[in-house]
Amino acid sequence: MFTPVHTSLGALLLYQASSGLLLHNGSVLGISSLLSGCVFNPSPDNVSIIAGLVSSVVPVALFMPSLIPSYPPAPSSLISLISTLSTGFMLGWGTKNGRGCTSGHMLCGVSRLSPRSFIATAVFFTTALLTANFARGGQNIPPCAGGVPCYTPVYPATADLGFMVGTMLVAFVTNVFIVPRTLDRSERSRTIFSYLTGLEFGLGLLFSGMADPIKVLRFFAFLTDSSRFDPSLALVLFFGIVPSLMTYLSMKPGQKIKGGAEQPIKPTLADQWRLPTATVADIDWRFVTGAVAFGLAWGLRGVCPGPAVLRTVLQPAWGLAQMTGFMLGNLV
Repeated sequence: MFTPVHTSLGALLLYQASSGLLLHNGSVLGISSLLSGCVFNPSPDNVSIIAGLVSSVVPVALFMPSLIPSYPPAPSSLISLISTLSTGFMLGWGTKNGRGCTSGHMLCGVSRLSPRSFIATAVFFTTALLTANFARGGQNIPPCAGGVPCYTPVYPATADLGFMVGTMLVAFVTNVFIVPRTLDRSERSRTIFSYLTGLEFGLGLLFSGMADPIKVLRFFAFLTDSSRFDPSLALVLFFGIVPSLMTYLSMKPGQKIKGGAEQPIKPTLADQWRLPTATVADIDWRFVTGAVAFGLAWGLRGVCPGPAVLRTVLQPAWGLAQMTGFMLGNLV
C-alpha cells in the first residue's frame, strides 16, 4: 500500500546517511562495494557501516515491528536454491562491473550530477522496470490483499509516527551538531560515524519500504497494471536525491574553486575526499552489461544490496544462498 509518511521520513534518513558520510568521512555510500569489501578487503570503514546496517533491525523490531517486511519463503527445494543463488550471482556480478547499485549510483551519484551514474541508473532502472512487468508471464508483481488498489494511502499510528519523527530528528541533530563538535579527524572517529551511517541507512530502508521486495516490485507496476502500482518509492527519489543534490551544490565537496586550487573545506573527520574519479570515457561493455545484470536481478526479486543485508538478518536461509551467489559474482 502507498505509505507517503513512512516513505518520506525514511527517505530523509537515507539522505542523512549518504550526505553525512560524504561531508564527514569524505566518501560515497555505495553498499555493494562496502558489502563485498567486508569479505574480500575488510577495513574499519566498510565493516562498521555494514555492522550499523545489520543492527538497524533491532530498534525497529523492538519499537515498530510492523515495519519488518513479510518476505516470500526462503529456498526450500533445489530449484528455489539455484534460483536464489543465480539472482545473487547477477546482483554481485552486476554491481561489481556496473560499479554500483541504487545507493552508489542512484542516491549518491545522481545527486552529485555524475554522468556515469545517470547512465548506469537509466540502464538498470529501465531493465528492472521491463523485467518486473514481463517476467514470469507478467505475474511477477503480486496484487495487494483484498483486491484493494495498491495506490491506496495508509498512514502511521500516532506512536509509530512519533518513533519515526524522533529517529529522523536524532539523526539530524547527530549529523549536523554533535559529530562536528565531538569527533576529531581520526580513524576512530570515522569508524564511529561509519557505524552511525549504516544504522541510519538501515532505518531509512525499513521506514521507507525499500527493504520490502514486494513494495519495490509494486512501484514498477505502473507500466502494465495501475491497480498494483504503489507510488511510495517515488518519494524516496524526491526526498532522498533532491536534498542530497542541494547539499552537494551548496557544500561543493571535493570540487575545485576558480584557479584550480583545491577547495579549502575538508571532510569533518578525514584529511581528504575519497570520491569516484572515473568518467564517461571509462564506460565499457562490462559497465553496461553489469548495470543490465543488476537491473535483471532487481526487477526479478525487488532486492538490491542494502535491503539484501537486512533480509539476510531476518531470513538467514535465504541470505545464505543469496549472499553466496553475490560473493561468487564478485569473484568473476
